[in-house]
This record gives sequence, structure tokens and C-alpha cells, in this order.
Amino acid sequence: MQAMTTETTETESESGEPAAVRHGFWKTVRESLAGSEQDYTQGSLGRAVLLLAVPMILEMAMESVFGVLDVFWVGRLGASAVAAVGVTEAILVLVFAIAIGLSMSTTAMVARRIGEKDPEAASATAVQAIGLGLLVAVPTGVVGAVWAPELLMLMGAPADVAREGGSYTAWILGGNVTIVMLFLINAIFRGAGDASLAMRSLWLANAVNLVLDPLLIFGWGPVPAMGIEGAAIGTTVGRAVGVLYQVRALARGPRISVSRRHLRVQRDVMWRLLRVSFGGILQFLIATASWLGLVGLMMPYGSTALAGYTIAIRIIVFAILPSWGLCNAAATLVGQNLGARKPDRAERAVWLTGFYNMAFLGLVTVVFVFFADGLVALFTTDPHVRLLGAQCLRIISYGYVIYAWGMVMVQAFNGAGDTTTPTWINLFCYWLFQIPLAYLLARSLGHGAQGIFWAIPVAELMVAVAGVLAFRRGTWKTRMV
Repeated sequence: MQAMTTETTETESESGEPAAVRHGFWKTVRESLAGSEQDYTQGSLGRAVLLLAVPMILEMAMESVFGVLDVFWVGRLGASAVAAVGVTEAILVLVFAIAIGLSMSTTAMVARRIGEKDPEAASATAVQAIGLGLLVAVPTGVVGAVWAPELLMLMGAPADVAREGGSYTAWILGGNVTIVMLFLINAIFRGAGDASLAMRSLWLANAVNLVLDPLLIFGWGPVPAMGIEGAAIGTTVGRAVGVLYQVRALARGPRISVSRRHLRVQRDVMWRLLRVSFGGILQFLIATASWLGLVGLMMPYGSTALAGYTIAIRIIVFAILPSWGLCNAAATLVGQNLGARKPDRAERAVWLTGFYNMAFLGLVTVVFVFFADGLVALFTTDPHVRLLGAQCLRIISYGYVIYAWGMVMVQAFNGAGDTTTPTWINLFCYWLFQIPLAYLLARSLGHGAQGIFWAIPVAELMVAVAGVLAFRRGTWKTRMV
């Protein structure tokens, strides 16, 4: 009788009214921000999603602030400076691909070990992931710091952009270890369910960046004006401070606590991380490299078009990254519940998160459609840049409500350790469809930059449809990591 009562209570809490209603919405929000040890493999899914999603959304919002702050201040330096930031972001595709690919596998494996109630194995996984990240970031940083102008020219940047942006690129690429570590260690925290720690590290990093960016760009008192180089220094130093906070928290975390006994190479764990992350790296590389292809298609339309596109994309990222934070909650819940051998609960968590994400991005669409001109005007005073940026913002946002489901499905696969399925989806939807469509609309049909803008939401809609169909097959439930 007692067992039956326990089972009934858990079932009702998972499928009945949201926990936010029973326990108090704001009480749950405060608890999620403060951080508390929770078991996400039982109890209400509504409460679990809220506890994870609130700090994850704020974490991703803080990540997006990095890019927006740079463009906000650099926009005062002219179109060439903004274009340099945009081309540098395109060069960072490889760094972000590796960082996020490793983060996908790290979150999946840490979450699975936590779900299995094996925090020792989760800590060992964390150390191996950090080691792999350092092996990649250090040599990449040397190449970026030494050959920054040449890399900009290789990307097809105009001479004025390469000349003005070389120092910015050198600092950003040279300090890419801070980017990789921020992603990786926060992936460890998310997999363990310590979402509030990940959030705080980016809050701290952004607080430093918020002060340093305008100070170093424009100068004040004894501090000289460094221009675009100052933006890169402020961002890199801010990220470094965030990493130091992460390392300190990692040594004291309640769910994962790394100590000297974990500081050794474990080849089997490294190999599993590499195996899963390889699909994640390809997945992200294919998706983001398609943006690189779009930048290339945009180049013939001049610095004005490229600047408008860059500003619009930064604003879009500012909205999309919090949405990815919500999707990350699904990844953690999938990983931990598969580890606890509760695949049906993992599936319910994904559908619930998808509904929340659709509602959120629906609100974002309304804001972008009606206030695009004002948003772009915050970053530039050039009327031509403002016009193109606002057009880009509106057009891309039209597909958000449907794409919200694609984002959740992709993260669900990644949380299960199935990075292969999203990779194939990205390859088809972006490279075999989006790029040819953008070329057709822009060049063959003569729609110019607007044709490139329209290719983006159409491809994202395809990602959503393919993701839902693949998710319903259920093969991800048997994935081993």
C-alpha cells in the first residue's frame, strides 16, 4: 500500500498541475537562482523545468551580452569596425564548434552519471573534458594571435576592415581559451544540475566586461582610448574572470567536486567524450559554417550590408541564446532521466520544454516585428545600415514559433548523447538547402541581401520539422554514453 501511494504521488506530480502553481511560482524562481541540490529524476516535471530553465536562460542571456556589448560600443567607431567584429565572429566558427561540441558530450555524460547516482564518475568526466579543451584552445590561440590580419584577409575582408580589425581579432582569438573554458565548465555545471553556478560565472564575467568595454574603447582619465582593440581586451579579461570563478566553484561544488585524485588521464572516458563530441562538433560546425557561407554571399553588397546583417544577427543572438538556455534544461533532464532509466519521463520533459520555448519565442517575434527599427538604431546611426538591419531582423523572426520546437529537439538528442541525428539534420537543412536557396534568391533572382535574409527562416522551419519527426522515432532512448 505504501509503495502504491508513493508511485501515485509521483505520477500525479509529473503529469498533473505544474509545480509552480502548487509551490508558488516566485518561490521556485528564487530557489532556482539561489541554487539548491535537487533530484531531477523524480517529482514534478514542471517544477524541474523551471528550476533548471530560469538560471540557464539568464546564463545564455549573459553570454549574448558579450557580443551585443561589443557591437553596441564598436558601432560608434563606424561600419568598418562593426564589419571587423562580424568577420572575426565568422573566424571563431571553428573555436565555437569545438567548444560547443565538447560541451554537448560533457553535459550528456555528466548528466548520465548524475542520473546513475555516480558523482565520482561525473567528476572524472569533468576533468577529462577540461583537459581536451585545453589541448585544442592553446595552439589555436597562438595561431590567431600571430596571424590575425592574414586570417581576416583570407576571409575576404576588405583592406580597411583587415587593417582596423587586426588587433581586435588577435585578442579575441589569442584569448580563445577563456571561451572554451566558459563553455566547458558551464556544461559540467548544467549536466550536474548546478545551473545557478553557470549563471553566476557569466554574470561576473559580464559585469567586468560592462565596465572595461567603454573604458578601454574610448578611454577615461589616465586610461588611453584603444578603439576596437579595447573592446577585445575588455571581453577577454571579463571571460577570464568568469573562468577563475568557475574553477573555484568546481573545486567546491555540491554535486561535482574536483580534487587532486581526479587529475589524471582516463583514456576510456576521454575516448567516449571524443566519440560523442565529434558529432557535436560537426553538428555545430555545419550549422555555424553555413552562417559563414551567408557572410560570403553578403560580401559583394558592401560594408553597409555586412554591418546591417552583423547588427541584426547580434540582436537575434541576444534573443535566441536565452531560448537555448531553456532548451538546455531539456538536455539535462533527458540525460539524468535516461541515467535513472526513466525514458518516458525524459520524453515528457522535452514536449513540455518545447511548449514553453514556443511561447517565449512567440513573444520575441512580436517585439522584433514591431520594434526592429528602434532596436537596430541602438547600434548605429547610419540610415542605410539601419534599414537593412531592420529588414533582416523582421524576416528571420517570422519563423521563430515553429523553429522553437526544432531547438528543443536538437538539445534533447544532444542530452541523450545522440549528436549524430542533429548533424545529419543540419547538413541537409543548411548546406544542401539554405545556402543554395540564398544564392538563388540573392543572385539568380536578383533579390540581393533580402534574398539571403529569407533563406534563413525557411531553413530553420525545415530543421524543426525534421527534428520532431526524428524525435518521435524514439531511438535516442537507447543511446549509451
